[in-house]
Amino acid sequence: MIRRLLARATSPFPELYHRFAPDVWVLAVIRLLTSIGFSICMPFLALHLHQERGVAMTLAGLILLAGGLCAALSQAIGGVLSDKFGRRPILLVAASAGVFLYAGMAVLLGVSAPIWAIAVVYIAGRSMLTTTHPVISAMVADFAPKEKLTEAYGILRIGANIGWAAGPAIGGYLIGFVSYSWLFAIPAAMCGIVCFIVLFFTHESSSRPAYTIGIRSILPPAENSAFLAFTLFSLLLFIVMGQMGATLSISTVDRFGFTPAQYGFLLTLNGLIVIFFQYPISRVLARMAKVRALVLGSLLYGVGYLSLGWMTGFGWALGAMAIVTLGEIIHTPITLSVVGELSPPGQRGQYMGFFGLSETLGFAVAPLLGGILLDAFPSDLRLVWAPLASIAFVAGIGYHWWARRFRM
Repeated sequence: MIRRLLARATSPFPELYHRFAPDVWVLAVIRLLTSIGFSICMPFLALHLHQERGVAMTLAGLILLAGGLCAALSQAIGGVLSDKFGRRPILLVAASAGVFLYAGMAVLLGVSAPIWAIAVVYIAGRSMLTTTHPVISAMVADFAPKEKLTEAYGILRIGANIGWAAGPAIGGYLIGFVSYSWLFAIPAAMCGIVCFIVLFFTHESSSRPAYTIGIRSILPPAENSAFLAFTLFSLLLFIVMGQMGATLSISTVDRFGFTPAQYGFLLTLNGLIVIFFQYPISRVLARMAKVRALVLGSLLYGVGYLSLGWMTGFGWALGAMAIVTLGEIIHTPITLSVVGELSPPGQRGQYMGFFGLSETLGFAVAPLLGGILLDAFPSDLRLVWAPLASIAFVAGIGYHWWARRFRM
Protein backbone atom coordinates (compact mmCIF):
# COMPACT_ATOMS: atom_id res chain seq x y z
CA MET A 1 0.00 0.00 0.00
CA ILE A 2 2.79 2.43 0.92
CA ARG A 3 4.51 1.70 -2.37
CA ARG A 4 1.28 2.25 -4.36
CA LEU A 5 0.71 5.57 -2.60
CA LEU A 6 4.27 6.63 -3.36
CA ALA A 7 3.86 5.67 -7.00
CA ARG A 8 0.68 7.76 -7.28
CA ALA A 9 2.23 10.72 -5.42
CA THR A 10 5.12 10.74 -7.89
CA SER A 11 3.01 9.92 -10.97
CA PRO A 12 3.88 13.27 -12.62
CA PHE A 13 7.52 12.17 -12.28
CA PRO A 14 7.50 8.45 -13.19
CA GLU A 15 11.14 8.50 -14.26
CA LEU A 16 12.16 9.85 -10.86
CA TYR A 17 10.14 7.25 -8.95
CA HIS A 18 11.43 4.28 -10.96
CA ARG A 19 15.00 5.55 -10.78
CA PHE A 20 15.26 4.05 -7.28
CA ALA A 21 14.11 0.86 -5.60
CA PRO A 22 10.73 1.26 -3.82
CA ASP A 23 12.48 0.57 -0.51
CA VAL A 24 14.41 3.85 -0.86
CA TRP A 25 11.12 5.75 -1.01
CA VAL A 26 9.76 3.89 2.04
CA LEU A 27 12.91 4.84 3.96
CA ALA A 28 12.38 8.46 2.90
CA VAL A 29 8.86 8.30 4.39
CA ILE A 30 10.28 6.96 7.65
CA ARG A 31 12.78 9.82 7.77
CA LEU A 32 9.93 12.24 7.06
CA LEU A 33 7.89 11.00 10.02
CA THR A 34 10.79 10.88 12.48
CA SER A 35 11.95 14.34 11.43
CA ILE A 36 8.50 15.85 11.94
CA GLY A 37 8.29 14.31 15.39
CA PHE A 38 11.75 15.40 16.49
CA SER A 39 11.63 18.92 15.05
CA ILE A 40 8.23 19.77 16.53
CA CYS A 41 9.59 19.72 20.06
CA MET A 42 13.35 19.21 20.41
CA PRO A 43 14.63 22.48 18.85
CA PHE A 44 12.72 24.36 21.56
CA LEU A 45 14.10 22.35 24.49
CA ALA A 46 17.09 24.61 25.24
CA LEU A 47 14.85 27.67 24.91
CA HIS A 48 12.30 26.14 27.33
CA LEU A 49 14.94 25.22 29.91
CA HIS A 50 16.56 28.66 29.68
CA GLN A 51 13.45 30.85 29.66
CA GLU A 52 10.89 28.82 31.63
CA ARG A 53 13.09 26.95 34.09
CA GLY A 54 15.90 29.51 34.45
CA VAL A 55 18.67 27.11 33.40
CA ALA A 56 21.92 28.79 32.30
CA MET A 57 22.84 28.18 28.68
CA THR A 58 26.08 26.50 29.71
CA LEU A 59 24.14 23.95 31.80
CA ALA A 60 21.59 23.47 29.01
CA GLY A 61 24.50 22.90 26.66
CA LEU A 62 25.97 20.31 29.05
CA ILE A 63 22.65 18.42 29.09
CA LEU A 64 22.53 18.40 25.30
CA LEU A 65 26.19 17.40 25.21
CA ALA A 66 25.58 14.44 27.53
CA GLY A 67 22.69 13.34 25.35
CA GLY A 68 24.83 13.67 22.26
CA LEU A 69 27.75 11.71 23.71
CA CYS A 70 25.52 8.82 24.71
CA ALA A 71 23.70 8.99 21.38
CA ALA A 72 27.01 8.92 19.51
CA LEU A 73 27.98 5.66 21.18
CA SER A 74 24.53 4.10 20.78
CA GLN A 75 24.45 5.13 17.13
CA ALA A 76 27.75 3.37 16.46
CA ILE A 77 26.54 0.27 18.31
CA GLY A 78 23.25 0.41 16.39
CA GLY A 79 25.13 0.25 13.10
CA VAL A 80 27.07 -2.82 14.29
CA LEU A 81 23.89 -4.51 15.55
CA SER A 82 22.16 -3.89 12.21
CA ASP A 83 24.98 -5.73 10.43
CA LYS A 84 24.70 -8.66 12.85
CA PHE A 85 20.95 -9.01 13.44
CA GLY A 86 19.45 -7.16 10.47
CA ARG A 87 18.29 -3.62 9.78
CA ARG A 88 14.54 -4.08 10.43
CA PRO A 89 14.77 -5.36 14.04
CA ILE A 90 16.89 -2.39 15.09
CA LEU A 91 14.50 0.09 13.43
CA LEU A 92 11.53 -1.56 15.13
CA VAL A 93 13.08 -1.56 18.61
CA ALA A 94 14.16 2.08 18.31
CA ALA A 95 10.77 3.29 17.07
CA SER A 96 8.92 1.34 19.78
CA ALA A 97 11.13 2.84 22.48
CA GLY A 98 10.50 6.29 20.99
CA VAL A 99 6.78 6.02 21.77
CA PHE A 100 7.46 5.62 25.50
CA LEU A 101 10.35 8.06 25.73
CA TYR A 102 8.52 10.94 24.05
CA ALA A 103 5.51 10.25 26.28
CA GLY A 104 7.81 10.30 29.30
CA MET A 105 9.21 13.69 28.32
CA ALA A 106 5.66 15.03 28.01
CA VAL A 107 4.78 13.90 31.53
CA LEU A 108 8.00 15.21 33.12
CA LEU A 109 7.73 18.63 31.50
CA GLY A 110 4.03 18.81 32.30
CA VAL A 111 4.60 18.34 36.04
CA SER A 112 7.74 20.53 36.13
CA ALA A 113 9.89 17.60 37.17
CA PRO A 114 13.44 18.20 38.43
CA ILE A 115 15.93 19.13 35.75
CA TRP A 116 17.96 15.97 36.42
CA ALA A 117 14.93 13.78 35.66
CA ILE A 118 14.25 15.61 32.39
CA ALA A 119 17.93 15.27 31.51
CA VAL A 120 17.94 11.50 32.17
CA VAL A 121 14.90 10.84 29.97
CA TYR A 122 16.19 13.19 27.27
CA ILE A 123 19.55 11.39 27.20
CA ALA A 124 17.92 7.95 27.10
CA GLY A 125 15.48 9.05 24.39
CA ARG A 126 18.07 10.62 22.16
CA SER A 127 20.38 7.64 22.57
CA MET A 128 17.72 5.20 21.47
CA LEU A 129 16.26 7.23 18.63
CA THR A 130 19.56 8.04 16.91
CA THR A 131 20.29 4.34 16.42
CA THR A 132 17.97 4.54 13.38
CA HIS A 133 20.25 6.96 11.50
CA PRO A 134 23.09 4.60 10.51
CA VAL A 135 20.60 1.80 9.91
CA ILE A 136 18.61 3.81 7.38
CA SER A 137 21.79 5.15 5.74
CA ALA A 138 23.17 1.61 5.44
CA MET A 139 19.87 0.40 3.93
CA VAL A 140 20.04 3.12 1.27
CA ALA A 141 23.58 1.99 0.39
CA ASP A 142 22.28 -1.61 0.25
CA PHE A 143 19.40 -0.78 -2.08
CA ALA A 144 20.91 1.92 -4.35
CA PRO A 145 23.67 1.33 -6.94
CA LYS A 146 26.98 3.12 -6.40
CA GLU A 147 26.47 5.59 -9.26
CA LYS A 148 23.15 6.74 -7.75
CA LEU A 149 24.19 6.98 -4.10
CA THR A 150 24.43 10.78 -4.03
CA GLU A 151 20.99 11.10 -5.62
CA ALA A 152 19.50 8.45 -3.29
CA TYR A 153 20.80 10.27 -0.22
CA GLY A 154 19.37 13.44 -1.71
CA ILE A 155 15.94 11.77 -1.76
CA LEU A 156 16.43 10.70 1.86
CA ARG A 157 17.27 14.28 2.82
CA ILE A 158 14.17 15.59 1.06
CA GLY A 159 12.05 13.31 3.25
CA ALA A 160 13.90 14.46 6.36
CA ASN A 161 13.62 18.13 5.46
CA ILE A 162 9.94 18.01 4.63
CA GLY A 163 9.71 17.04 8.27
CA TRP A 164 12.05 19.85 9.28
CA ALA A 165 9.97 22.30 7.24
CA ALA A 166 6.69 21.24 8.84
CA GLY A 167 7.83 20.40 12.37
CA PRO A 168 9.29 23.70 13.63
CA ALA A 169 6.47 25.69 12.02
CA ILE A 170 3.88 23.51 13.74
CA GLY A 171 5.80 23.55 17.01
CA GLY A 172 6.36 27.32 16.91
CA TYR A 173 2.65 27.86 16.22
CA LEU A 174 1.31 25.40 18.81
CA ILE A 175 3.61 26.60 21.56
CA GLY A 176 1.61 29.84 21.57
CA PHE A 177 -1.59 27.94 22.45
CA VAL A 178 -0.57 24.84 24.41
CA SER A 179 2.09 24.07 26.96
CA TYR A 180 5.44 22.86 25.67
CA SER A 181 4.91 19.41 27.18
CA TRP A 182 1.94 18.71 24.89
CA LEU A 183 4.15 18.95 21.82
CA PHE A 184 5.72 15.59 22.73
CA ALA A 185 2.43 13.74 22.08
CA ILE A 186 2.93 14.23 18.34
CA PRO A 187 6.34 12.51 18.03
CA ALA A 188 5.07 9.67 20.24
CA ALA A 189 2.33 9.08 17.64
CA MET A 190 4.83 9.38 14.78
CA CYS A 191 7.00 6.67 16.32
CA GLY A 192 3.93 4.41 16.49
CA ILE A 193 3.30 4.93 12.76
CA VAL A 194 6.96 4.16 12.00
CA CYS A 195 6.61 0.84 13.87
CA PHE A 196 3.69 -0.06 11.62
CA ILE A 197 5.63 0.81 8.44
CA VAL A 198 8.72 -1.13 9.52
CA LEU A 199 6.63 -4.19 10.34
CA PHE A 200 4.68 -4.34 7.09
CA PHE A 201 6.44 -2.33 4.38
CA THR A 202 10.22 -2.72 4.70
CA HIS A 203 12.51 -5.50 3.48
CA GLU A 204 15.65 -6.76 5.13
CA SER A 205 18.82 -5.74 3.28
CA SER A 206 21.66 -6.93 5.54
CA SER A 207 23.84 -9.92 4.70
CA ARG A 208 24.43 -10.44 8.46
CA PRO A 209 28.17 -11.18 8.71
CA ALA A 210 29.33 -13.51 11.45
CA TYR A 211 31.66 -11.26 13.46
CA THR A 212 31.39 -11.08 17.24
CA ILE A 213 29.46 -8.19 18.74
CA GLY A 214 31.31 -6.00 21.24
CA ILE A 215 32.71 -2.53 21.76
CA ARG A 216 35.65 -3.46 19.53
CA SER A 217 33.14 -3.99 16.70
CA ILE A 218 32.82 -0.21 16.45
CA LEU A 219 36.54 0.30 15.78
CA PRO A 220 37.42 -1.53 12.52
CA PRO A 221 36.38 1.42 10.28
CA ALA A 222 39.00 3.52 12.13
CA GLU A 223 41.68 1.27 10.67
CA ASN A 224 40.85 2.67 7.22
CA SER A 225 43.07 5.78 7.22
CA ALA A 226 41.24 7.50 4.34
CA PHE A 227 37.89 6.97 6.04
CA LEU A 228 39.21 8.05 9.45
CA ALA A 229 40.69 11.31 8.10
CA PHE A 230 37.46 12.05 6.23
CA THR A 231 35.45 11.43 9.42
CA LEU A 232 37.64 13.73 11.51
CA PHE A 233 37.26 16.67 9.11
CA SER A 234 33.53 16.00 8.89
CA LEU A 235 33.39 16.16 12.70
CA LEU A 236 34.59 19.77 12.54
CA LEU A 237 31.79 20.71 10.18
CA PHE A 238 29.22 18.81 12.25
CA ILE A 239 30.12 21.07 15.19
CA VAL A 240 29.21 24.05 12.99
CA MET A 241 26.07 22.40 11.61
CA GLY A 242 24.85 21.73 15.17
CA GLN A 243 24.61 25.45 15.89
CA MET A 244 21.23 25.55 14.13
CA GLY A 245 19.58 24.36 17.32
CA ALA A 246 20.28 25.91 20.72
CA THR A 247 22.80 28.57 19.63
CA LEU A 248 20.64 29.89 16.81
CA SER A 249 17.47 29.87 18.91
CA ILE A 250 19.08 31.82 21.78
CA SER A 251 20.81 34.24 19.39
CA THR A 252 17.64 35.07 17.51
CA VAL A 253 14.93 34.82 20.19
CA ASP A 254 16.59 35.58 23.53
CA ARG A 255 19.31 38.01 22.34
CA PHE A 256 17.92 39.64 19.19
CA GLY A 257 14.22 39.62 20.05
CA PHE A 258 12.65 37.36 17.43
CA THR A 259 9.51 35.43 18.40
CA PRO A 260 9.60 31.62 18.72
CA ALA A 261 7.43 31.49 15.60
CA GLN A 262 10.04 33.49 13.66
CA TYR A 263 12.77 31.12 14.80
CA GLY A 264 10.55 28.23 13.74
CA PHE A 265 10.15 29.83 10.32
CA LEU A 266 13.94 30.02 9.94
CA LEU A 267 14.08 26.25 10.36
CA THR A 268 11.10 25.89 8.05
CA LEU A 269 12.90 27.92 5.38
CA ASN A 270 15.84 25.56 5.75
CA GLY A 271 13.55 22.60 5.14
CA LEU A 272 11.72 24.20 2.21
CA ILE A 273 14.94 25.05 0.37
CA VAL A 274 16.13 21.46 0.77
CA ILE A 275 12.78 20.11 -0.44
CA PHE A 276 12.81 22.11 -3.67
CA PHE A 277 16.52 22.18 -4.49
CA GLN A 278 18.11 19.06 -2.96
CA TYR A 279 17.36 16.61 -5.75
CA PRO A 280 18.29 18.78 -8.77
CA ILE A 281 21.49 19.85 -7.02
CA SER A 282 22.21 16.20 -6.15
CA ARG A 283 21.97 15.34 -9.86
CA VAL A 284 24.59 18.01 -10.57
CA LEU A 285 26.77 16.87 -7.67
CA ALA A 286 26.82 13.32 -9.07
CA ARG A 287 28.88 14.70 -11.98
CA MET A 288 31.08 16.94 -9.81
CA ALA A 289 34.35 16.07 -8.08
CA LYS A 290 33.43 15.19 -4.50
CA VAL A 291 36.23 17.24 -2.94
CA ARG A 292 35.02 20.40 -4.69
CA ALA A 293 31.52 19.87 -3.33
CA LEU A 294 32.83 19.21 0.19
CA VAL A 295 34.99 22.36 0.20
CA LEU A 296 32.23 24.50 -1.31
CA GLY A 297 29.70 23.26 1.24
CA SER A 298 32.09 24.05 4.10
CA LEU A 299 32.74 27.58 2.82
CA LEU A 300 29.03 28.31 2.47
CA TYR A 301 28.40 27.13 6.02
CA GLY A 302 31.14 29.44 7.27
CA VAL A 303 29.94 32.47 5.31
CA GLY A 304 26.29 31.97 6.33
CA TYR A 305 26.96 31.67 10.04
CA LEU A 306 29.58 34.40 10.03
CA SER A 307 27.00 36.83 8.62
CA LEU A 308 24.74 36.23 11.67
CA GLY A 309 27.22 38.20 13.75
CA TRP A 310 26.19 41.33 11.83
CA MET A 311 22.45 40.53 11.76
CA THR A 312 20.23 43.61 11.45
CA GLY A 313 16.76 42.07 11.23
CA PHE A 314 14.64 39.09 10.25
CA GLY A 315 15.31 39.53 6.55
CA TRP A 316 19.06 39.34 7.18
CA ALA A 317 18.56 36.14 9.19
CA LEU A 318 16.55 34.64 6.32
CA GLY A 319 19.37 35.41 3.90
CA ALA A 320 21.96 33.86 6.21
CA MET A 321 19.81 30.76 6.57
CA ALA A 322 19.54 30.46 2.79
CA ILE A 323 23.35 30.48 2.47
CA VAL A 324 23.75 27.92 5.26
CA THR A 325 21.12 25.69 3.68
CA LEU A 326 22.86 25.79 0.31
CA GLY A 327 26.00 24.55 2.08
CA GLU A 328 23.95 21.79 3.68
CA ILE A 329 22.43 20.72 0.36
CA ILE A 330 25.87 20.42 -1.20
CA HIS A 331 27.73 18.85 1.72
CA THR A 332 25.44 16.29 3.34
CA PRO A 333 24.58 13.84 0.51
CA ILE A 334 28.20 13.85 -0.65
CA THR A 335 29.48 12.79 2.77
CA LEU A 336 27.10 9.84 2.96
CA SER A 337 27.98 8.88 -0.61
CA VAL A 338 31.69 8.89 0.28
CA VAL A 339 31.05 6.69 3.33
CA GLY A 340 28.95 4.32 1.22
CA GLU A 341 31.74 4.00 -1.32
CA LEU A 342 34.48 3.51 1.29
CA SER A 343 32.57 0.85 3.27
CA PRO A 344 32.63 -2.88 2.39
CA PRO A 345 29.10 -4.25 1.69
CA GLY A 346 29.12 -6.49 4.78
CA GLN A 347 30.23 -3.66 7.08
CA ARG A 348 28.06 -0.75 5.97
CA GLY A 349 26.29 -0.64 9.31
CA GLN A 350 29.66 -0.40 11.07
CA TYR A 351 30.92 2.36 8.81
CA MET A 352 27.67 4.33 8.88
CA GLY A 353 27.53 3.89 12.66
CA PHE A 354 31.12 5.06 13.15
CA PHE A 355 30.53 8.05 10.87
CA GLY A 356 27.25 8.71 12.67
CA LEU A 357 29.20 8.68 15.93
CA SER A 358 31.24 11.64 14.68
CA GLU A 359 28.06 13.40 13.49
CA THR A 360 26.27 12.96 16.79
CA LEU A 361 29.39 13.91 18.72
CA GLY A 362 29.71 17.09 16.67
CA PHE A 363 26.07 17.97 17.25
CA ALA A 364 26.55 17.25 20.95
CA VAL A 365 29.58 19.51 21.31
CA ALA A 366 27.86 22.25 19.30
CA PRO A 367 25.37 23.52 21.93
CA LEU A 368 27.99 23.44 24.68
CA LEU A 369 30.46 25.45 22.61
CA GLY A 370 27.71 27.81 21.49
CA GLY A 371 26.43 28.15 25.05
CA ILE A 372 29.88 29.02 26.38
CA LEU A 373 30.28 31.72 23.72
CA LEU A 374 26.77 33.09 24.37
CA ASP A 375 27.44 33.31 28.11
CA ALA A 376 30.88 34.84 27.53
CA PHE A 377 29.70 37.46 25.03
CA PRO A 378 26.05 38.21 25.84
CA SER A 379 25.94 41.54 23.98
CA ASP A 380 28.09 40.92 20.89
CA LEU A 381 26.95 38.21 18.48
CA ARG A 382 29.99 38.80 16.29
CA LEU A 383 32.19 37.22 18.96
CA VAL A 384 29.82 34.26 19.06
CA TRP A 385 29.48 33.48 15.36
CA ALA A 386 32.97 34.38 14.06
CA PRO A 387 34.77 31.60 16.03
CA LEU A 388 32.08 29.11 15.01
CA ALA A 389 32.35 30.06 11.33
CA SER A 390 36.13 29.68 11.43
CA ILE A 391 35.70 25.97 12.24
CA ALA A 392 33.86 25.50 8.94
CA PHE A 393 36.70 27.17 7.04
CA VAL A 394 39.21 24.84 8.72
CA ALA A 395 37.06 21.85 7.70
CA GLY A 396 37.10 23.03 4.08
CA ILE A 397 40.91 23.20 4.13
CA GLY A 398 40.99 19.75 5.70
CA TYR A 399 38.82 18.23 2.95
CA HIS A 400 41.18 19.68 0.32
CA TRP A 401 44.17 18.11 2.07
CA TRP A 402 42.32 14.78 2.43
CA ALA A 403 41.61 14.56 -1.30
CA ARG A 404 45.23 15.29 -2.21
CA ARG A 405 46.64 12.91 0.42
CA PHE A 406 44.46 9.93 -0.48
CA ARG A 407 43.94 10.74 -4.19
CA MET A 408 40.17 10.86 -3.82
